[in-house]
Amino acid sequence: MRKTLLLGVAFAAVALSAPASAELKFKPGEDARFTWANFDELKKVDLKGETLSIFGPWRGEDEALARSVLDYFSEATGATINYSSSENYEQQIVIDTQAGSPPNIAILPQPGLIQDLASKGLLTPLDEGTASFVKENYGAGQSWVDLGTYKDKEGKPGFYGFPFKADLKSLVWYVPENFEEAGYTVPKTWEEMQALTDKIVADGGVPWCIGLGSGGATGWPATDWVEDIMLRTQAPDVYDKWTKNEIPFNDPAVVNALDIFAKIATNDKYVDGGKAAVAATDFRDSPKGLFAVPPKCYLHRQASFISSFFPEGTKLGEGADFFYLPPYAAKPELGNPVLGGGTLFTIAKDSKSARAFIDFLKMPLAHEIWMAQSGFLTPLKTANKEAYANEALKKQGDILVNASTFRFDGSDLMPGKIGAGAFWTGMIDLVGGKPAADVAADIQKSWDAIK
Repeated sequence: MRKTLLLGVAFAAVALSAPASAELKFKPGEDARFTWANFDELKKVDLKGETLSIFGPWRGEDEALARSVLDYFSEATGATINYSSSENYEQQIVIDTQAGSPPNIAILPQPGLIQDLASKGLLTPLDEGTASFVKENYGAGQSWVDLGTYKDKEGKPGFYGFPFKADLKSLVWYVPENFEEAGYTVPKTWEEMQALTDKIVADGGVPWCIGLGSGGATGWPATDWVEDIMLRTQAPDVYDKWTKNEIPFNDPAVVNALDIFAKIATNDKYVDGGKAAVAATDFRDSPKGLFAVPPKCYLHRQASFISSFFPEGTKLGEGADFFYLPPYAAKPELGNPVLGGGTLFTIAKDSKSARAFIDFLKMPLAHEIWMAQSGFLTPLKTANKEAYANEALKKQGDILVNASTFRFDGSDLMPGKIGAGAFWTGMIDLVGGKPAADVAADIQKSWDAIK
């Protein structure tokens, strides 16, 4: 996930071993939010003397949170877990697997990398029934099954990636006090959101704050807009074909999505600072207008991480809140699509403990331990939503569980020269006033050049 990684902090490679006896974050049996029956069930799995190596993307605080989950597996089964990560973990996992020294479990957020490893025979398909479990127990279950399915070196599809931690992008942020004072209500459909946009203008306000600035990655926030619009105007298979260039970038469906975004972002009455400010405003600064007095804007579409850049002390649910970016009422057949990302657990070196660990991830408890802390969302419907640490996370979790379709960030699925290149620069051209059809044609030319 290139765009997510842009926000990260590099850490040196680290490896930690967990003995079978660890200090657990929450004492088994003492908090009713957790499904402790899972822990009792896990105790029946005897892995004493077994070592499970796990390689993943989490470092720093995220690693500590992941470790708090791993500890329960160690404590219950007796297995020793060696977790490691690296600043350049995408490259490192390729090196390790090709050298014949892979970890048992490789945790990866990049579908393209998983496909590459699977196609070379470097990953092991998960147990039969695991895909069925995901389909039946996850919100938008078929979407997650499709996301975890890849082809091996013979071209045979198999289920390789078990989804665990999800990221949510389809959100619009606002300040409840501003809405209350102006008499606005949260829109339930795209048409209602458009009507609210025009109402705010009629009242003398500015509806949207949009900032595309991100140094060398300027433009990426607009790609999320376009991806969300594609999911709300086209069937999921059209979205999939678009990300693979099975339909061209200048297909009418894509041009339409670009045009819908452009009509918002290039309307001086719709955006704080006018259209000239959109590309010039850093994405981290773009939500500030929500908190100005009087408000410089009322709406800001961005992923869940953006709350980290709100004014210090802002309490979610009070000082700021969000709603699900709504679907078109005119397209009920598309349901409630969600754009986001996620981490997939794969088996790179098969073992009894690796199989048992994947089974552990099916348990609500494995999700609830992290849910009760921070920075974790899950589409697992059997996890107790009351385990979430706060109402904001619970509300975001509900969006995932109730999604009809889930799709990975489209630009992350495209070749790097497009998804992290021509698409980004094309968005700058678009908000600069270049017609959507011309922008789309230029991006398609770039794609043709790498075929």
